[in-house]
Amino acid sequence: MKKQNVRTISLIVCTFTYLLIGAAVFDALESETEKKRWKALSAIENVLINRYNISAEDFKVIETVIMKSEPHKAGQQWKFSGAFYYATTVLTTIGYGHSTPSTVSGKIFTMCYAAIGIPLGLVMFQSIGERVNRLSSVIVHAVKTSFNCKKAIASEVDLILVVTTLSSLTIAGGAAAFSKFEGWSYFDSVYYCFITLTTIGFGDMVALQKDNALNKKPEYVAFALIFILFGLAVVAASLNLLVLRFVTMNTEDEKRDEAQAIQALQIAVKLDGDIITGNTGDSVDERCYERISVINPLTVCHNCPTKFDMTEAGNGCYIDTNYRYPLVDCEMTQLRSPADLRPGAGPAVQDQGMQDFETDDEGLIQPLRFEFHPSRGRASV
Repeated sequence: MKKQNVRTISLIVCTFTYLLIGAAVFDALESETEKKRWKALSAIENVLINRYNISAEDFKVIETVIMKSEPHKAGQQWKFSGAFYYATTVLTTIGYGHSTPSTVSGKIFTMCYAAIGIPLGLVMFQSIGERVNRLSSVIVHAVKTSFNCKKAIASEVDLILVVTTLSSLTIAGGAAAFSKFEGWSYFDSVYYCFITLTTIGFGDMVALQKDNALNKKPEYVAFALIFILFGLAVVAASLNLLVLRFVTMNTEDEKRDEAQAIQALQIAVKLDGDIITGNTGDSVDERCYERISVINPLTVCHNCPTKFDMTEAGNGCYIDTNYRYPLVDCEMTQLRSPADLRPGAGPAVQDQGMQDFETDDEGLIQPLRFEFHPSRGRASV
C-alpha cells in the first residue's frame, strides 16, 4: 500500500479517535455542571411562577422577550458599524450568532455573500500568512547571521516558533484589551480571543454587545475589527506552516512514487515471437535478451553463450534454461523447431516432440510462461 494511502487512513483513524477522547473528556468535565445549572434554573423558574402567579405560557413569552432583546443592548445591529461587524464574522467564518438576518432577502444575500467572501477571505489570509512567514524568515536569518551561526537559513522549526510566539503575543495583548473594555476576567478574555482567532466562534462571549458600544465607542469597534483581521492573519501563518509540513510530506511521497514508476517504465518488456527483451535502463549495447527455443545441434549461434542445458529430443535438442547475454547481432533471429517437430513430420516423432512443445503454423515455438523480474533485468520461463 502506498505511503499516502497509509497516511490518509492513519489520519482518519487518529481524527476519530481524537473525537472520541474529546467527547469522553467533555462529558466528564461538563455533564455534572450542566445538571446542577438546570436544576438551579428550574428552581428559580418555579419560584417566579409561584411568587407572581405567572402562567407557563406567559413565562415562555417573557423568556422569548429576554432572549430576543439581548443583541439590542449593543445598539442597532444592522446600522453600518454593526453590519460591518456581521459581515466580518461571515467572511472569516467565525459566525458568533449574536445577530442573524430575519428577512428572506437578508438570508439570501448572506448565502451569496458568504459563497464569494469566504474563498476570498481564505486566499487573503493565506497570502498575508505567507508574507508574515517571509518576514519571519528574513528576521531569523539576520539574527542567526549576527550570532555567526553555521546555518543562517531559517528552518521550518524556526518559522513555526516565531509565528507561534507572535500568535501568543497577539492573543495575550488582545485579552488584556478586551478584559478592560468588556469587564471580563483575563482568563475569559484569553478564551474569547482563542475561540475567535481559530474561527470556532461559539457566541457565548461576544465583544461589542453591551452599553450601546456599536454606536458610542467607534474606537473600540475599530480595535475589535483590526484585532480580528490581524489576529486571523497571524494565526493563519502559524497554521499554514503546520499544515504545509504535512502536505510537503505527502508531496515528497508522491514524487518518490513517480520516480519509482519512471524507473520501472525504463525497464521495458518486449515479446517478439519467443523472445523477451528486458530493458534494464542501461545503454542499448548492455540490454539483455532472454529466449527459449528448440534448435538443431548442427545450427549453433556462435555469438550467443553456449552454456545451455541440452536435453536429447529425437534428432534435435532443446534449450531449457534461464540465460542472459548482451544484445548482439544474433544469427538465430528466428528460432524454429527441428524438422522432426514441424507439421508433416512422422507421427511418432511429432507426438514425442509435441509433448514438450507447441508450435504455430510457421513452426515457431509458442512461449509457454514468462515471469519478468525488473529488479534483475531478466525473465524466467
